Amino acid sequence: MTQTRLARELKVTRKTVVRKIRFLAERERKNHEEFLKATLKNRPLSEIQFDDLETSEHTKCKPLSVTLAVEPKTRKILQFAVSSMPAQGHLATISRRKYGYRIDERPEKWERFMRELQAWVTPECTWTSDENPHYPAHLKRHHPFAKHVRVKGGRGAITGQGELKKLKFDPLFSLNHTCAMLRANMSRLFRRTWNTTKNKQGLIDHLTLYVSFHNRFLTPPFSEV
Repeated sequence: MTQTRLARELKVTRKTVVRKIRFLAERERKNHEEFLKATLKNRPLSEIQFDDLETSEHTKCKPLSVTLAVEPKTRKILQFAVSSMPAQGHLATISRRKYGYRIDERPEKWERFMRELQAWVTPECTWTSDENPHYPAHLKRHHPFAKHVRVKGGRGAITGQGELKKLKFDPLFSLNHTCAMLRANMSRLFRRTWNTTKNKQGLIDHLTLYVSFHNRFLTPPFSEV
């Protein structure tokens, strides 16, 4: 649901909904850290998939990037990072004219993203991603012995919110399936929607709550693989 619909259903103000989301998200951030420690501290992962999902903040002229790491067998979401980025293509000129120069936070967030995953993967872990030319340098800096498998992207299928690909075999299926679930379960991430993110922290808190729900109820436990 949207925050407005939540407020209506629960018969509270929208401000109360925002405050509760912030409170619950802070709690779930701590719970997620405890979950990773309990399950992966003594059995770090040897395989991982990661990529960026794009959305926007208020308007498509202010895009946001969500970097996501997934364990491929269980589709557990291990980590995410939200970054501001400049608009591209035909929106770039419009964006600069209306909102000025937009800082690209992705390199900084990629660095932190790779560094924070060091505790949960083996040094020789296989990292699978698309052919983004910026990934190898960041990965090499924090995981020098890791194997990086780069996969050529495919065209989006009609199904799966455009995240699933028109391929007979998709090496990034677990990640793309997870991205499709994100878009299907979070109204602000629908491909065609008027429910847009109004500020970046709101998206981060919403993602934190979804990650907890996704890992707890929508995916099998690590013990089953």
